[in-house]
Amino acid sequence: GSAGQAKETAERLCADQTIEAPEELLHASPKRSSLLGKLEAFETHNAMDHRAIISFPVELFGDSCPQLLHTLFGTASLRAGIQVTGLRLPKTIPRGWPGPRYGQTGLRVLADVHHRPLVCAVLKPLGFSPAQLADLASQFALGGVDLIKDDQGLADHHFCRFEERVRRCVDAVQEASRQTQRPCLYFPHITGTTEEIAHRLRFAHTAGADGALLCPGLIGYGAVHEIARDPGIALPVISHPAFLGTYMIERRSGLAPHVLYGQLPRLIGADISIFPIYGLDFPISRDECRQIADACSIDWGNLAPIFPTAAGRMGEDRIAEMHETFGQNCLFVLGSQIRQDASGIAGACKKFMVTLEQAAR
Repeated sequence: GSAGQAKETAERLCADQTIEAPEELLHASPKRSSLLGKLEAFETHNAMDHRAIISFPVELFGDSCPQLLHTLFGTASLRAGIQVTGLRLPKTIPRGWPGPRYGQTGLRVLADVHHRPLVCAVLKPLGFSPAQLADLASQFALGGVDLIKDDQGLADHHFCRFEERVRRCVDAVQEASRQTQRPCLYFPHITGTTEEIAHRLRFAHTAGADGALLCPGLIGYGAVHEIARDPGIALPVISHPAFLGTYMIERRSGLAPHVLYGQLPRLIGADISIFPIYGLDFPISRDECRQIADACSIDWGNLAPIFPTAAGRMGEDRIAEMHETFGQNCLFVLGSQIRQDASGIAGACKKFMVTLEQAAR
């Protein structure tokens, strides 16, 4: 809207995102003024686009992820024409926000890779049996990839039970790692009810899984935040974008891509953030992908840098381009076409790894 309309909206958000009531109803409250948001700055970019900086008291959310998200964008998300374009934290954030447990540095230690991007293969399609997925995992690991993750569609289906799949895949990856004499990390997809998620995490941890694939859009950001900081599990976390796309498709509403896929996963403790890549049929640009990568890596208080991903039909043909876009600190998620290579799955993975090594020199 106009500058006047936009400033009025920004001022309204100071109350809508906090006390959510007209100020005149709270005149007797001794806490009223200290709980309201504050419009710190306002500027006009062009006739219809404006930028506001609003501060909120950290006591409104403490260490609660749902309350932080509500304060950031709760009621505002119900209105068009408002987009969150950045999240700033105080120099000393409340306890309970440790950020990524491993981050880029820790994952590089686990994978024993220190000079190039990491490479992740995906177990799919839905419909394979646990034995078939374990065989596929073995081929990927023999091909030299660094990580293997379940596809987000894998859950606990009657034709592919979670516990059998995890046991078989852990065994297959560990045996292949013994043969290659190098690490390969396995991340099963964890989903379900609150109780099921807790049980499956414990099972995966006990079975020897190396991490967890979580979808904050499906199980909740708060659940991911709790899992990432649980000292009893202490597994690296991959954040997957399932169900999140509508937050950023409309360019003047929702969450900017670097907030949705960069800042928020890092804040809740993910070590890797998967997001759609430019150049395919996703509504995202190369510049936005770079901004996501920057949000994953720039200095942000005590929050360790995490790995952004180059994901979506990723093959040898895009290695140079992705390396130029993201540099060394990213994760390649291999596309399904690698399984159609005439040299076989393990052979195709080896070729990809050789090409990547050459690009990283």
